[in-house]
Amino acid sequence: MGLSTRTIWRHFRSKESCAEPIIVQGVVTMMSVLRSWPRQRSLEDHLVTELGRLRREKPPVDLADEMLAMRMIRLADTEPPLRTAWLMTCDQVEREMCVIIGDRLQCPAGALEVRMHAAATAAVVRVLDEHIGAAWIADADITEFTGATALSRHLARAIRTATGGAVGDPVA
Repeated sequence: MGLSTRTIWRHFRSKESCAEPIIVQGVVTMMSVLRSWPRQRSLEDHLVTELGRLRREKPPVDLADEMLAMRMIRLADTEPPLRTAWLMTCDQVEREMCVIIGDRLQCPAGALEVRMHAAATAAVVRVLDEHIGAAWIADADITEFTGATALSRHLARAIRTATGGAVGDPVA
């Protein structure tokens, strides 16, 4: 990269902190899509439309960077500092989901029901990213996750299941 070791350590407190921005990229696109979810649209329809659009246009995060992030996430299983960074990212996802879900359910973001649905949704995002990362590293077939439509349906179904159907449908 043309950077000296000294320059790198001036910007990062540890070698693991160098990986934190990469790990965060694993959820940046998904959170930007979820933040723009209109009330009158189902989660599946919104994900299919927006992820498809992002794949055709310039996404906020390059697909190669997303795949690198998923690989790093997978490494978090054996590297405690990476695991910490990943779990802190997942905690941020949960906090953001409280706002999104609270708005959809017309409840305060801090309400117990909202927090439980947000935790379940964040867990779906975490587990799915970890699963795809593991499959990617193992050179397993990940075609069911590479298309925007397939990934959208997978994610929407899992979120609906995890929240007992409370999250996913259009709301008036």
